[in-house]
Amino acid sequence: MPEIIQDAQTFRADKAWGAREIARIDGASVRLHWTDQPYKWHVNDGAEVFVVMQGVVDMHYRENGAEKIAGVGDEHVAHPIGEARVLVIEREGSV
Repeated sequence: MPEIIQDAQTFRADKAWGAREIARIDGASVRLHWTDQPYKWHVNDGAEVFVVMQGVVDMHYRENGAEKIAGVGDEHVAHPIGEARVLVIEREGSV
């Protein structure tokens, strides 16, 4: 039986980008993250699904030292505007 998440709008981790693992499916992890701080600059090692469930998150990348909005495969960083709850589906062990 799949886990039913009923507190997604009130879930809060004890640190920024803390997560609750919801499921593992064919080598992918499904996690609900809470944050109120930017993530670190990184490049994903595979495809990911990044769904903002609550709040607003701007995704930035750098080009010639200037930050811009990110696209697929770009080094990027997520900047929440206040609190945000984000559902992320990605390869297990991904950054």
